[in-house]
Amino acid sequence: MHTKYFTLTILLSALCTFNSACKNKALHKVEDPCLQDIRLPTGFHISIFADSVDNARSLAMGDKGTIFVGNRQGDKVYALVDKDEDGVADERYTIASGMNMPNGVAFRQGALYVAEVNKVWRFDNIEANLAHPPKPVLVSDNFPGDTHHGWKYIAFGPDDKLYVPVGAPCNICDDNEKDPRYASITRMNPDGSGFEVYAHGIRNTVGFTWHPDTKALWFTENGRDQMGDDVPGDELNTAPQANMHFGYPYCHAGTIKDPEYGDRHACNEFIPPVAVLAPHTAALGVKFYTGSMFPAEYKNRVIIAEHGSWNRSEPIGYRLTMVKLDGDKSVSYEPFAEGWLKNGKAWGRPVDVLQLKDGSLLVSDDFANVIYRITYSK
Repeated sequence: MHTKYFTLTILLSALCTFNSACKNKALHKVEDPCLQDIRLPTGFHISIFADSVDNARSLAMGDKGTIFVGNRQGDKVYALVDKDEDGVADERYTIASGMNMPNGVAFRQGALYVAEVNKVWRFDNIEANLAHPPKPVLVSDNFPGDTHHGWKYIAFGPDDKLYVPVGAPCNICDDNEKDPRYASITRMNPDGSGFEVYAHGIRNTVGFTWHPDTKALWFTENGRDQMGDDVPGDELNTAPQANMHFGYPYCHAGTIKDPEYGDRHACNEFIPPVAVLAPHTAALGVKFYTGSMFPAEYKNRVIIAEHGSWNRSEPIGYRLTMVKLDGDKSVSYEPFAEGWLKNGKAWGRPVDVLQLKDGSLLVSDDFANVIYRITYSK
């Protein structure tokens, strides 16, 4: 990875500071003053794909290139269309409203799947009906109703099953002893049948993907709170098979026993993380880069959206990081795009990443209410 960073040169010269203009202003230009603070490796560029997308969270792409956007704080699901394919969304639609934290969106065979806290819905033939969405079909209501870690990221795996996480309903607890759905990643058939718990001992994941070669599941995990500024780190994990246990609530970051539950098990009983990430950065969206736009050395690297800490004395995160792998071993973990944290205050918070067909990268931001596009050119 390049180590030399540069500050983006843009048309507007005003400095971006943490104020209501940068936090909530509707951004109506592809180039915005805030973007000059984003540092990327040489040759990379960032622009606004869509502005005024309230609480933009999880991203999914339809067969025709429609970008679907879920949100956590509101009740709506959006669709964005770049009609002239110039890297800026031209049209936007509200696909659903009145939903309970519809954070998760996934696309399969013409249908949009949307996850609320305790339900998954399906909107059939959605790209042909963006202006007049069909009535949703209930796929599953087989999930707890807790809102603590209750919002969901969803995606279809190579096995054509829908993967749905269920976070622990607490900072630290052992509720999965009473209900094995808690602190897990579940999966089911596209029609909701065949529900099962796939992976165990996961405090909360809000982002996962599959390795482009091995097809193994990879996911981020948010570490527990109230153990100090620097303990434990967030995690990047892989679950190539079912019924693996990743340690929560007994062990964190592979080696750290929990002060309340750690005496029940040894850490070596559980699957260690591939990489221990920075502590409390709220690692969310994760994708393998498989496109051809970025330089060849970026192929199959892991890109992670770190939403940013809320409980450290000194904030960290608010960036994109990259993990370089050798097989399933981490070789390096370092920033890829940063600058949303300025003078100790955040003006933006990356949530999810999505690779477009041309190899560029979309990044959602639920704080600035925008979706960025990252491109590369020599």
